[in-house]
Amino acid sequence: MTSNVPTVRQINWISIVPQIAIIGLLIYLYNLVNFGDPFILGSLMYLILAFGLRNIIPKDHRKAIKLVKQQKFAEAIPYFEKSYDYFMKYSWVDKYRFLTILSSSRMCYREMALCNIAFCYGQIGEGQKAKEYYQQTLTEYPENGMAQAGINMLNLVDNKLA
Repeated sequence: MTSNVPTVRQINWISIVPQIAIIGLLIYLYNLVNFGDPFILGSLMYLILAFGLRNIIPKDHRKAIKLVKQQKFAEAIPYFEKSYDYFMKYSWVDKYRFLTILSSSRMCYREMALCNIAFCYGQIGEGQKAKEYYQQTLTEYPENGMAQAGINMLNLVDNKLA
């Protein structure tokens, strides 16, 4: 059973330019080797690369998202933490995700992991832990509107309960 848990996807539109260049390069290479229809083969190769990279590199993040959609929030937290640790260790993969993962996401995976950990803690009733992770998100990414909204919402709930 999947839920209607909200998903936010922000696109960094400028990162699409290098991806279009990669598609163009693949089309050009297939044209050079004169093997079949270069447009179809280049585009298909890009899709295979994109699908493969997005499923292999951020595998813990994807597993966590799947668990969140199944409303298994407590089970998702360790996977988001592993994702955060991986992208902290290999920050260049996250920084250049438009090339390394072929992802046009505006938010980096570390930022997404922190917000999602906070969200999960909020869903399992651990508001204080959720606030701590939202605050950590704001410390590392001061412009994160989702973290600020999360803190505001948790503060509002705390005020209503008091």
